[in-house]
Amino acid sequence: MTRQQPTTSPRYALALLLAVNLLNYIDRQVLYAVFPLIKADLNLSDTALGLLGSAFMVCYMVAAPFMGWMGDRWNRVRLAAGGLAIWSIATVGAGVAIGYRTLLVARTAVGIGEASFGTVSPGLLADYFPKERRGRILAYFYLAIPVGSALGYLLGGLIGQHLGWKTAFLLVGVPGLILSLPVWFLNEPARGATTVSPGSTTPVERNYPALFTNRSFVTNTLAMAAMTFALGGLAQWLPTFLCRMHNLDVAKANTLFGGITVLAGITGTLTGGWLGDRCQSKTPKGYLLVSGWGFLLGTPVAAYAILTPSLTSCLAATFCAEFFLFLNTGPLNTVIVNVTPHAIRAMAFAVNIFFIHALGDAVSPTLLGWLSDRWGLRNALLVTPITIALASGFCFLCTRFITTDMGRVEHDT
Repeated sequence: MTRQQPTTSPRYALALLLAVNLLNYIDRQVLYAVFPLIKADLNLSDTALGLLGSAFMVCYMVAAPFMGWMGDRWNRVRLAAGGLAIWSIATVGAGVAIGYRTLLVARTAVGIGEASFGTVSPGLLADYFPKERRGRILAYFYLAIPVGSALGYLLGGLIGQHLGWKTAFLLVGVPGLILSLPVWFLNEPARGATTVSPGSTTPVERNYPALFTNRSFVTNTLAMAAMTFALGGLAQWLPTFLCRMHNLDVAKANTLFGGITVLAGITGTLTGGWLGDRCQSKTPKGYLLVSGWGFLLGTPVAAYAILTPSLTSCLAATFCAEFFLFLNTGPLNTVIVNVTPHAIRAMAFAVNIFFIHALGDAVSPTLLGWLSDRWGLRNALLVTPITIALASGFCFLCTRFITTDMGRVEHDT
């Protein structure tokens, strides 16, 4: 049965979900802003420090398939609101942690809430807006990645240096509890496809194994996993890199990195969304070509940012690299929407979340920390440009399958 169309304005829903996604990345990145303070206070190795980030990601990716399964069956708005409340409470819990173990538990619990929101929110927006605008709409939504990350670094660095790292967690956790109420009262949009297509013998909503035979979905997910490994590692270690290699204090390092991230992220994400929709109107490969070329151009620039001894050159190269890398944000998420049926879209994002983090930033923080303990942080970070280049290769490989897989979804639904 098709649900009645909601009275909620699509623009209001976008604005509200974008605000929540901003908090998502603020809460996520504030930890990395205060890495040096936690390390000094709790006397941790880089490996133990990296585990704080990896533990969150492991919980996030393990919880995602369960949340995706629920998202295809239950009220997606309620799941999003509940997830927001859970991760906000967990962030506040990190602010009252009495030691490393309790901090680790609190940061791990954040993953449960973010998995609930992350699996259902892209599908919600896809159902609020027409297909022709998906690239730009999801680009707006994923502006939260650079803007929220930058705010996390800025707030974490400034609050942490002046008031302590625990206060930083407390102050960024409370707004989420407030926003959970308006999210709860959103009207859920009608799902795009709720019945079996003519001639089909298998209910679409139960055909989850088909995701693993969908070549576009698989290769797109591998591209995002390689990208997530690199960006996750850089996001967690680059502020510390600026402190160690360029002799900046915590507040200045996070302010500079946060400012660069927000400027490069906004311009890169919006440009990628606009270019993606424009190229997609000419070829079904448009979103993938924009992303693939962005990764390819960003690879050498990222390597130069890590290698140069000049702070000015490092910051300039970091800006350029982030701009090229953020081109993929709207396009690659839109590819997921375009190659999966509406009825299993939450699960598709859940599977995507599981694998991009299992192969990506669930392991990169700890791995880079382990390599840093042995090789030094600069040498450890040089692993990341290699995986960015790999992401480019998977994007170009995906162009071989995208036309067929998009056509199959349009026919089935």
